Amino acid sequence: MQVLIEGQEVRHGQYGIGTVTESNSERTTIDFEKHGMKKFITSIWVAELIGEPPAEPPSKRRGRRRRVLKKA
Repeated sequence: MQVLIEGQEVRHGQYGIGTVTESNSERTTIDFEKHGMKKFITSIWVAELIGEPPAEPPSKRRGRRRRVLKKA
């Protein structure tokens, strides 16, 4: 399997349909609709590409952790 483009959709035999969130020569991270984020070793995992890669990579959204105040 080659390095995938961020935002590309894939179909995996066990996890179903997901979207590539990160991919390099070592690891590929996919966000699956029903199973959440999964990391794979790029060189050995198998999945079917669905459709064309996106014209523009999706914008990165990073959430902030909420700070929980401890009561004394």
